[in-house]
Amino acid sequence: MQELFGTQHLALFIASGLLLNITPGQDTLYIVGRSLSQGRRAGVLSVLGISSGSVVHTLAAAFGLSAILATSATAFLFVKFAGAGYLIYLGLRMLLDRSIARGDVAVFPVERGWAIYRAGLLTNVLNPKVALFFMAFLPQFVAPTAGSHVLPFLFLGAVFIFNGTIWCLVLVWGASAASRRLREHRSYGAIVKRATGVVFVGLGVRLAVSK
Repeated sequence: MQELFGTQHLALFIASGLLLNITPGQDTLYIVGRSLSQGRRAGVLSVLGISSGSVVHTLAAAFGLSAILATSATAFLFVKFAGAGYLIYLGLRMLLDRSIARGDVAVFPVERGWAIYRAGLLTNVLNPKVALFFMAFLPQFVAPTAGSHVLPFLFLGAVFIFNGTIWCLVLVWGASAASRRLREHRSYGAIVKRATGVVFVGLGVRLAVSK
């Protein structure tokens, strides 16, 4: 299979990818925050959005588009600040939303499925570090004898995304299960929503100030 798809050290790639997936990061915190504040459906839609964003990064890396971010400081900064701004926007919207009065029985805010999916997609696509990660990580497992790097990139990206999606769905299950237990507290909805907003703002600020 490795020769067929032009890859090398596939077992090492899978093991390394799994370790990277289970390491807490921006996507992990985002998914857990959504699942806690809006339930399992929102968590699953967020996972699908983030996975779709990874597909975009894989295609960009495979066809060389991510090289623009690696060589252009202006493009990198533009995408980084756009992603940071979007995360901060999401967080501030949660912090400033008064639709859930403190003391109400835990009622989750109603949000359309497309909006939740789109938010997950944009938080991933607008993170240049993800693009550079795919650009730096995948080539290490492409065989030097591969005639074209497109097929190996697509195959490796698909494997990484599949494993990452499974892990993220496990996170959704765990977080949503915990949220159901916490719903007995009358102030749960407001507290979790505010806490999730703080996390999103923090993620945006961290992305903005990172080098």
